[in-house]
Amino acid sequence: MTHTAPLRRTTQAVEVGSITVGGNAPVVVQSMTNTDTADIPGTIQQVAQLARAGSELVRVTVNTSEAAAAVPHIRDGLARVGVAVPLVGDFHFNGHRLLQEHPACGEALAKYRINPGNVGAGSRRDNQFGYLIEMACLNKKPVRIGVNWGSLDQALMARMMDDNAVRAEPWSAEAVMREALVISALESAAQAIEWGLPSDHIILSCKVSDVQDLIAVYRELASRTTHPLHLGLTEAGMGSKGIVASTAALAVLLQEGIGDTIRISLTPEPGGDRSKEVIVAQEILQTMGLRSFTPLVTACPGCGRTTSSYFQELAEQIQTFLRESMPQWREKYPGVESLNVAVMGCVVNGPGESKLADIGISLPGSGERPVAPVYIDGERAETLKGDHIAEEFQALVVNYIEKRYGVPA
Repeated sequence: MTHTAPLRRTTQAVEVGSITVGGNAPVVVQSMTNTDTADIPGTIQQVAQLARAGSELVRVTVNTSEAAAAVPHIRDGLARVGVAVPLVGDFHFNGHRLLQEHPACGEALAKYRINPGNVGAGSRRDNQFGYLIEMACLNKKPVRIGVNWGSLDQALMARMMDDNAVRAEPWSAEAVMREALVISALESAAQAIEWGLPSDHIILSCKVSDVQDLIAVYRELASRTTHPLHLGLTEAGMGSKGIVASTAALAVLLQEGIGDTIRISLTPEPGGDRSKEVIVAQEILQTMGLRSFTPLVTACPGCGRTTSSYFQELAEQIQTFLRESMPQWREKYPGVESLNVAVMGCVVNGPGESKLADIGISLPGSGERPVAPVYIDGERAETLKGDHIAEEFQALVVNYIEKRYGVPA
């Protein structure tokens, strides 16, 4: 079977530190810390954790003088522990003042995120937005103009509602809101360019928390600009709800070629791992055939034939082992991220799925002989049995990786 990845729309390329967003670059995965940025050790630790999980950009909150002062120290601390991920500064309300008071913050960041709805109201808006753009130009930094429906520019919304009221056939309030999001992003980008920010220094986003709204807004935005687009369902939620909603929205847009960088805005479980949002983003892109990050395990869901949970435990063990090994394997075994492993639970689909994988094992189901054939590159290569099937299969996987992906000395 031949699989074709979705074709992506053509956008301008924007350089964010060492990472390219848009153009012909792969879709970029990013995330955001939830530490107090003024807590330098804690923020360094979390940024490093996110980067090592695979986040290619990490955003930090810059909301206070203490946070702004901390940013250069965070960047330097990351360099000392060998983490070179570009940092993005998230500015709301007072970003103009913080950059003025802490010029080293603006220099240390790789990109600024500006929300046009929170940059200032009335006559202050142009001055404050203008200063942020001036600092981006001075420091040669790209900007994400990030519109959010929870903080939409109220003057713009009022203007558009007035215009809608005199239409022969007025739009629904929902349609006006969607159009206001798009207009806010496009007008802010045009204003930034007028004030000197190069067009190839702009990324746009229009975030909402409803799946259908997000799809509609980004389809419209993509049809009216060539700026790269940052995708994400804002306030996606916790657990499976957040994962499902984000996947439902982003998969549709990515399949249509829309999106140059993504973030999955999951609410962590209390005490949960922040890097889970990175893993979900990677798995969306990988299962859609857009990128490969880590070997994935194909496993059956189980049924009455699979009376033992052994295949589930083995599948989880192998997937965890592969993901945890990737930081060391990326350079040692180029291409290993595209490896496909199958761990199946009975004879119905076990041999077939195992043959389709690079390496797969078909464990015995209820009433079957207590043996587990292993298939390598479509051929039956081994038959495992006894109490050490898990350890023996893991060793076969490692041996396969070394032979197929190892760089000759």
